[in-house]
Amino acid sequence: MSLRLPSERPEEPPTGYKIAHPMLSQDGTRAGFTGVSLGGSLPYGVLDAARCAYGRRHRAPHRRCDCGFHCVHARAEAEGLLCTAEHRTAALLEVSVLGAYIRFERGFRYARQRVRAVTVQPCGCGAAATGLADAGWGRPGWRALEGVCGTCGRGTGRRALALGRFAAVAGEGLRVTAAPAVAAGAPAGLGLPELAAEAALLQARLDWFQSELGRLRDRG
Repeated sequence: MSLRLPSERPEEPPTGYKIAHPMLSQDGTRAGFTGVSLGGSLPYGVLDAARCAYGRRHRAPHRRCDCGFHCVHARAEAEGLLCTAEHRTAALLEVSVLGAYIRFERGFRYARQRVRAVTVQPCGCGAAATGLADAGWGRPGWRALEGVCGTCGRGTGRRALALGRFAAVAGEGLRVTAAPAVAAGAPAGLGLPELAAEAALLQARLDWFQSELGRLRDRG
């Protein structure tokens, strides 16, 4: 006897969240994304159907395969994936789960999706991104992009594609926004006592440095 999974027929497509790298075609006429794990070699468009990453001919998602698009239920969980070093330059995607899907405790595996919104992570300097520039890697026929601010884009000579322009090339009403800048300076959550202690430590180090410098001068 085969096990039959519960059937769902929602009135509205479920919403999910995932991370992916923005991509631009070689000729600059198409924009899309590529995943960070399984299926990362297959760039996809804003509205697209999943294909089996193993080259099998069955429809995704197949119960005996792990093919198909993947996403999680909670935005916070997807944001947590951006903390790992290899995913720092990825973007956060909000998607509509379309077609057949398999529901799991933490998310979905599904046949088709529409990327509704993209949040681009800050530039490497911490400033909010104003565009997307060549990340230095890609897939055949596609260049990977990463968020960059105007200052860093000009300083490195990398030509950046404005966020609005990326959305226009991608089409399908995609919304692209920039995540807030990363605050510079002291770590968040430090109060006056902690800051005073940090200042005292810095002053002590400066005093030690000056004393060592004076000793070296006396020897000279």
